[in-house]
Amino acid sequence: MQSHSFFLSQKFKVILVSFYLLTPGINAYSQAITPDSVDRLVERTLKTFDVPGIAVAIVKDDKIVYEKGYGVRSLNTGKKVNENTLFGIASNSKAFTVAALGILAYEGKLKLDDKVTDYIPEFKMYDPYVTAEFTIRDLLTHRSGLGLGAGDLMDWPDSTNFTMGDVIHNLRYLKPVSSFRSKYDYDNQLYKVAGEIVKRVSGMSWEDFVETRIMKPLHMDNSVAAYQRLKDHSNVVDAHSPVDGKVVVIPRFIAGTGDAAAGVYSSVADLSKWVIVHMNNGKYGDSSNLFSEAIHQEMWSPQTIIPTPAKNSYHTHFTAYGLGFVLSDVNGYKEVNHTGGIDGMVTKITMLPELKLAIIVLTNQQSGAAFSAVTNQIKDSYLGVNGRDWVKIYADNVKASRDNADKVTSAVWKQVAARKLDATKTDLTPYTGTYHDNWLGDAVISLKDGQLWITCKRSPKLTGQVFPYIDNTFVIRWNYRSMEADAFAMFSPDENGKPTEIKLKPVSPLTDFSFDFQDLDFHKVK
Repeated sequence: MQSHSFFLSQKFKVILVSFYLLTPGINAYSQAITPDSVDRLVERTLKTFDVPGIAVAIVKDDKIVYEKGYGVRSLNTGKKVNENTLFGIASNSKAFTVAALGILAYEGKLKLDDKVTDYIPEFKMYDPYVTAEFTIRDLLTHRSGLGLGAGDLMDWPDSTNFTMGDVIHNLRYLKPVSSFRSKYDYDNQLYKVAGEIVKRVSGMSWEDFVETRIMKPLHMDNSVAAYQRLKDHSNVVDAHSPVDGKVVVIPRFIAGTGDAAAGVYSSVADLSKWVIVHMNNGKYGDSSNLFSEAIHQEMWSPQTIIPTPAKNSYHTHFTAYGLGFVLSDVNGYKEVNHTGGIDGMVTKITMLPELKLAIIVLTNQQSGAAFSAVTNQIKDSYLGVNGRDWVKIYADNVKASRDNADKVTSAVWKQVAARKLDATKTDLTPYTGTYHDNWLGDAVISLKDGQLWITCKRSPKLTGQVFPYIDNTFVIRWNYRSMEADAFAMFSPDENGKPTEIKLKPVSPLTDFSFDFQDLDFHKVK
């Protein structure tokens, strides 16, 4: 669910499309990158972006020409990454959901333009017209009218207790930010609904379907559709994130209801088989088809336009979302890619089908710059582009973004500290009570030892201290520090001056989009 990304900043949910940067320089004769050069590139990337472990595979002309692990699976154990090490691939799971629906379509059990309500009668969006017209294709193309990451707080942080029934029910409360099918805004919750259609049509759970109908025939023998289904934990990474300036092991994100959007665990060795199937239009082995060529054409055809900057690194003229993949043109070639991000892991899969080239990069730290630097440097070698140092380019961009975010957050906490010293103390009692949001549920604000605290009942990791900031605006410092998601809490008073409503907004510009605080609308109930 970055997704990330779902699920990429935390995930760098990272959906998405890498940074667009301008730097030309093309050689007429491409030279595939050498193994030694990949080694140097990845080792430098590990150090530059403080990533404990990375796995890389390059597939060319249906052959795995390079696969290798670098660094360690966990800073706690120091065990090495190899080509079979399992990573959470996060939103790269979405293509598996599309493939599952493609298989069912190939078998005549559904059509992509069937109405969702034909399979899930209780499905309901905010607008009745949208509900009636919503198709399976709409579930897969990020054009619902909902805002970026809408509803993702049902998944992040992963202490929530929402069921799939809750997710389907709560969609009706999420207010659109654009008209239906008019605009691209990345979404995770609707991919979960797509997974529920797989379940209802096939009679199998999404996880069973993906493992038996996709992974088994492709001999993705070490992969699973969800971490909880792993029987052998001997070669799997831990999640890592910077906490207070130091990269450490953090709790593993468990997707729960979100497996169809972000649940798969896989390795570069297994994913190499997956990309070969895609670059052969759904065919594997000598004659078998996982899904039809017609379905595959749909996957790799533009469905929703994504705005493309006029100036960018690869002379890109268009960007669009297909079905489970981002599509663009790079130096005259079609590129198919997707990223993924969950807490402490981010990944990228890139294919240039006309070159029969695929690049897979999996990491166990949430640095989208790391997978982008490795991918682009390898890609440049096959495109014949010389003279670009992607590690430096991304390092410079990360520093600039980090410096800007630090400037913003430092100013906020400086104001909080000044408010503490203010001779006029804020009476905190009127702010206490239970506040209710239609889809996230209750948040309780209480006083403990003279300090204000908030706890979201259905998401216990959303617990933190609430500090006075300016007037009726406060700042929440969440206890769970691996998420860079501290938030403004803006209280609105009634006619008697008593706080009755709360709106939330992220403090840092680097807060991952899955912390969709802006979609919450808390009203005091007691």
